[in-house]
Amino acid sequence: MAQFNIADAKSHFSELVQKALLGEEVVIARDNKPLLKLVPLKQHNKMRTPGSAKGKILYMAEDFDETPPDFNEYS
Repeated sequence: MAQFNIADAKSHFSELVQKALLGEEVVIARDNKPLLKLVPLKQHNKMRTPGSAKGKILYMAEDFDETPPDFNEYS
């Protein structure tokens, strides 16, 4: 666990963020007393899960997949 006082944390903030993102525990202290811990937020799964919208679509027009008349020249 790395502990930094507030002044050091201010001057090296980007480095501390990088350490936290790499999984290192970063503690910021005042008067050598731990004050807070810098941790990354939970990362969301960037890959789409097939079927994740099942049951969430309430309505879809019957002509959803038809080409609009003014776009016929493009298809």
